[in-house]
Amino acid sequence: MALDPSDPASLELSAAEMRAMCEAATARVLAHLANVERQPASGDVDVEALCRAMREPAPEQGRALEPLLDAFFDEWMPRSLTTNGPGYLAYVPGGGVFPAAIADFVADTTNRFTGARFAAPALVQLEANALDWLRAWMQLPAGARGIFTTGGSAATFNAVVCARERHLGAEIRRGVVYTSSQAHHSVFKSARLAGIAADRVRAIDVDESFRMRLDALESAIERDRRDGLSPFLVVSTAGTTNTGAVDPLDEIADLSAREGLWHHVDGAYGAFFHACEELRPLLRGLPRADSITLDPHKGLFLPYGTGALLVRDGAALRRAHDATAAYMPEPSPDDLYDPSRDGPDLSRGFPGFRVWLTIQTFGAARLRAAIAEKRALAIHAANALAASPHVVIDAPPQLSLFAFHVTWPGATQREEDAATRALIDRVAERGRVLLSGCTTGDRFLARVCVLSFRTRRAHVDACIEDVTAEAAHLAQL
Repeated sequence: MALDPSDPASLELSAAEMRAMCEAATARVLAHLANVERQPASGDVDVEALCRAMREPAPEQGRALEPLLDAFFDEWMPRSLTTNGPGYLAYVPGGGVFPAAIADFVADTTNRFTGARFAAPALVQLEANALDWLRAWMQLPAGARGIFTTGGSAATFNAVVCARERHLGAEIRRGVVYTSSQAHHSVFKSARLAGIAADRVRAIDVDESFRMRLDALESAIERDRRDGLSPFLVVSTAGTTNTGAVDPLDEIADLSAREGLWHHVDGAYGAFFHACEELRPLLRGLPRADSITLDPHKGLFLPYGTGALLVRDGAALRRAHDATAAYMPEPSPDDLYDPSRDGPDLSRGFPGFRVWLTIQTFGAARLRAAIAEKRALAIHAANALAASPHVVIDAPPQLSLFAFHVTWPGATQREEDAATRALIDRVAERGRVLLSGCTTGDRFLARVCVLSFRTRRAHVDACIEDVTAEAAHLAQL
């Protein structure tokens, strides 16, 4: 499968060579997927010595593909968390449905430029269609616009920029952002990148359900106004990373409207539950947001690197990003989506195609059924674990994530925290499921998040069995 040695400047491969490369890669991928359910939920990731040994200069001469694939699949990938496996209940899972991989293969090999509408208008329209489907599921008005991003962090950053441009203009220093003490760290990072200093970001206290306290938010806004500052943005969360809490979105929307603030909802984890009509009451007030962060690589089960931002006032999104240059053609009509005018990038991949092809392949109804199933499975797991005398559910599932700790009669909090940490490790050693932990206040909690498309009832029952058994064992030590 070597390149033509008589033409060292050529990078072209023959059809036969490309077919052989595809077959070799496909065989490896399909073998991996066929075995993913039997793989341990976590490989050995404590491999610093291996990583240092892997350092090498760029090869001067090309190498055969098969040995490189062998090393990837046999040596390196097993030393990672099995994030595409059914037992991955840690953090917030990303799925990686197969049609999205096909979309990426097609997009990368045809390599059309979709950064600006003029270069591939029909292909860009496919991305516009996908964004409009997301808009409809969130029940934003027809005038809303969106962009695809690399993830929730980039989406939140662009939302902060939109809010800053509308409310602050050049007077950035006086601007103040409000968010929950349970907010994702990307909110604080996005504010800093957008020029909002750390001393102008308020972490608002939460209630016993880990939801942002409206009274504390209102008091903070009043205090900052008295001090001559300019409150301009509230970031609430539709499903926090620690406990899955949904902030009181409707009430925050009321307060934001009354105070003249931009209300952004971080729905990276939880917003796609709003696609299911029967689950919309769980996210009451979401459609009133000025902007929403979405992560299709979470709630739509797509591969990592698929984020999105929706903005109620599409003109505000365009004003924040629109720019031109002498080498650019005339702007496209305002009623047509143009990534270069609505987002920060010009050269970019084709992220909307993987969303479009996945929805076209499965259909919206099938995706909604999968989303709803994950919440039902989380409720089943939480109810089953709550029946154990050695498990306390600290945060019941508002969506499909819940948090708990290990307990026994007479245990101190320090002992419970240590046992809960040990439980996560002991469950992982069993190989069937992987949990993660978090600290809320001064207590350490274990987390279960059901969101992988491969996680079904049998895998959740395995989680229940392993957690129950290990909690009972730790309680007896």
